[in-house]
Amino acid sequence: MSPHPLLSPTPEVAQALSQGRPVVALESTIIAHGMPYPQNVQTAREVEALIRAQGAVPATIAVMDGRVRIGLTDGELERLGQSPDVLKLSRRDLPYALAMHKTGATTVAATMICADLAGIRVFVTGGIGGVHRGAATSFDISADLQELAQTSVAVICAGAKSILDIGLTLEYLETHGVPVVSLGQDNFAAFYTRDSGFKADFRIDDTQDLARFIHAKWQLGLKGGVVVSNPIPAADEMPAAAIAALTRQALDEAAEQGISGKAVTPFVLDRIKTLSQGRSLASNIALVKHNAVLGARLANAMIQAAGGAPL
Repeated sequence: MSPHPLLSPTPEVAQALSQGRPVVALESTIIAHGMPYPQNVQTAREVEALIRAQGAVPATIAVMDGRVRIGLTDGELERLGQSPDVLKLSRRDLPYALAMHKTGATTVAATMICADLAGIRVFVTGGIGGVHRGAATSFDISADLQELAQTSVAVICAGAKSILDIGLTLEYLETHGVPVVSLGQDNFAAFYTRDSGFKADFRIDDTQDLARFIHAKWQLGLKGGVVVSNPIPAADEMPAAAIAALTRQALDEAAEQGISGKAVTPFVLDRIKTLSQGRSLASNIALVKHNAVLGARLANAMIQAAGGAPL
């Protein structure tokens, strides 16, 4: 693949891609907007280390100094984790951040776009965005879902964030032909809890089978992503009733304060962290690490499924 004029991969990532070795994309919004400092930077480093331990190369993606960084140095992770004015970037925001030389952290949608441009087919996140509660009147639907419909990247997640309307999120994905695969269980996961109460489209228990499924989809010319629901480890999940009550309280507070749009998710997650006395943050960190291990294994398996050639 010829170099893209707006992408700046690290030497490690560039070499891995040129050699057809497994690379795993990582979002940066979780660093800039999803966790407090220093846990955000520490978690980012630990996640990258887990991916390397599985024989893959991590590529944390962000926009800095007019370039899309495909992989970040340790200093850049610190800068992203401590800067107070980092933009939250989705599809519509990427051109502005690049043109204006802003520092921006990529959401699921923006990370998928940049990973696809770089030739990276596996992306690890915490939870995907979706249809927000009350979307029938607010029309608040995450751009993540439309990106999944058109950009061919496999997204490893712990399901959808529990602050969303998960039923409508799954309906939206079905309408747009995005397969939702649950690993090791029938039901779709709900971020802090293992079971959302909604069935996934398919259950696959083996990483090699999952890689063959994804490879077959793209071999058929069916563009778009695949949602891989990897439930949080049982030891780290929060009781469903407790997280539901905290979520309702945080959403009510957001409404009372007039918080809307893309500011809702970081506000609600921060309030849940406070209300749960930090338990939700521990769960969030655990699920991201769990997803990272699966993402690295899947990246390896997908190269094997493609006969050793990068997809």
